[in-house]
Amino acid sequence: MRLSAFAGHRSAVHALGPVTLFTGPSGSGKSTTLRAYEALARLGAGDTLDEVFPDAADCVPERARPDAQGRRGFRIGCTVDGPAGPVHLDLAVQAEPRLRIVGERLTGRGRTLLATALRDPGRSAVQAEWHTAGATPVTRAPFPDDLLGTALLPLRVAGKTQGQREVLAAAEQVVIGLRSAFACDPRPEGMRAPVPPGEGRLRRGCDNLAEVLHRTHTACPRRHHRLAAVAGAGCTGPVTGVGVQELPEGTVRAVLERGGRPATPLGRLGDGELRYLALALTLLTGPGVLEMDRIAEVPDAMQSLTLLTDGLDRGLDGRQVGELLRLATGIAADGHVRLAGTVGERAAEEARRTPGVTVVDLGG
Repeated sequence: MRLSAFAGHRSAVHALGPVTLFTGPSGSGKSTTLRAYEALARLGAGDTLDEVFPDAADCVPERARPDAQGRRGFRIGCTVDGPAGPVHLDLAVQAEPRLRIVGERLTGRGRTLLATALRDPGRSAVQAEWHTAGATPVTRAPFPDDLLGTALLPLRVAGKTQGQREVLAAAEQVVIGLRSAFACDPRPEGMRAPVPPGEGRLRRGCDNLAEVLHRTHTACPRRHHRLAAVAGAGCTGPVTGVGVQELPEGTVRAVLERGGRPATPLGRLGDGELRYLALALTLLTGPGVLEMDRIAEVPDAMQSLTLLTDGLDRGLDGRQVGELLRLATGIAADGHVRLAGTVGERAAEEARRTPGVTVVDLGG
């Protein structure tokens, strides 16, 4: 991640490992770092600039001075590694007086593959040019100024020349890498009531947790059994399973099974236990069980997931944080799941003691 000029960040570069946690005092920019990641992910999925940045002025560095035309903005970017090698995406966004992308650059292997620039402020377009090689070394065309140009390239480039194929490979690598992100923010207050069964794709706030467990109970028995083991390690009292009860009114509710004792509805659990279970379920499932943009061109066995969670340790005790970190590093070891989150100092200390976790201190 590169936060060249974004809110309180200047020239910040963060390498993200399989499990990366940001810590630091209040106001150090932990949440802002994850916000930049999610913003790039949404732009890569095709969301418009105003959908991603409804309060774009807050992303402009506080000390940034407007130019002669009253323009201010911010800059973010990332590098995505893969078969095409490290590919760099850098984005310059004008927030004032009108929200628009004013510059985008995609580079790889020492070559500029795509560059856009605002030529006419009166038009809702930027001038784009991309590498093609062959008889015409560069192709030029206008692109919308509210969409990520890199995500548009697969629709514009035919792939007939070696240069075009190079551009396509780099663009697709970046877009696939960005689209694999899922922002998870479990809200216990919305997770207690029974819910109607449905598609069974977990939403950001995890308010349909019971619905998803109803699906995984039968569709993913191995993962569901593993969730029961994780629940036993982080919830109070004996846990022999995570079950789902179908209620007379047609709804379902999830319960912790207690062996010979009565089952405990999840609605009776504490906030920390509910957040713990939701985060564990997210780590144990994949894109097909999460409400996120599935990448049709990537086989299911190769689908990846980057879980973004701000306040990973919110409401959790030390035992629960430790169990989640061990679960995350164990699952990340197979290369299909990554975790990027923020934590307080107490959880950061636990993370520093956990092999496989990278802790980035933004206050140092």
